[in-house]
Amino acid sequence: MHIPPRVLTVAGSDSGGGAGIQADLKTMLALGTHGMSVLTAVTAQNSLGVQGAWDLPAEAVRAQFRSVVDDIGVQAVKTGMLSSAELVETVADLLAALDVPVVVDPVGVSKHGDALLAASALDAVRTKLLPTATVATPNLDEVAQLTGVAVHGEADMRRAAAAVLDFGPRWALIKGGHLTAADGAGDSAVDLLTDGTEEHWLRAPRHDNRHTHGTGCTLASALAAQLAKGDPVPRAAAAAKDYVTGAIAAGFRLGAGIGPVDHGWRLRDGG
Repeated sequence: MHIPPRVLTVAGSDSGGGAGIQADLKTMLALGTHGMSVLTAVTAQNSLGVQGAWDLPAEAVRAQFRSVVDDIGVQAVKTGMLSSAELVETVADLLAALDVPVVVDPVGVSKHGDALLAASALDAVRTKLLPTATVATPNLDEVAQLTGVAVHGEADMRRAAAAVLDFGPRWALIKGGHLTAADGAGDSAVDLLTDGTEEHWLRAPRHDNRHTHGTGCTLASALAAQLAKGDPVPRAAAAAKDYVTGAIAAGFRLGAGIGPVDHGWRLRDGG
């Protein structure tokens, strides 16, 4: 009997299916792992944006986590939307007792610019959540939100990574997808993975496709899946980058706004 590696996502729901828990579970399945979930919030969300969001009680989050971890067990954890200080602190306390890789995606805003993290929760993310992370995966907006470092080009990404690492994660993966040719990024989407000593620059072709909803969730979940399979962090990050690049290339239109990346692109490509 084959039992796939078990990966837990602790995140919010996206009713449109492109990001959040839905994206995480699709990614985990596509990469050969068994995905499990702890729901932290429910959103009313579609291709145009987030119309509403409701946090679950901390007690419900704690109960879901204990139910899964104590019976089934996990080999990696990924965190996403934790919108309040209470939820951040609750999840951080739960993670601190685990001895498995943890990927923290410090979700601050949605693809459409909707706030998903209360300003009052920022200190808890910095001091409680990030120290539990094996890898933190902020995008450039989240870097600025958490550290005050503004990234205008690749030269700023080292400084951004150092500022994130100061909060305690073992590795920082600074996602530079928002950089443009005017910022010196050229035709590549470039990320920087570093633990403060090693540096790995992850580059991939930039695809001309506006349907990129769920990119951050997908990358973090792919990274967690690879870590659950036993990959070291640099190899896991490279594999996750490859997977999400293909998903972006195959992103498709849904509704009247920004469609999702295609989590099943390898299945359709036969890869």
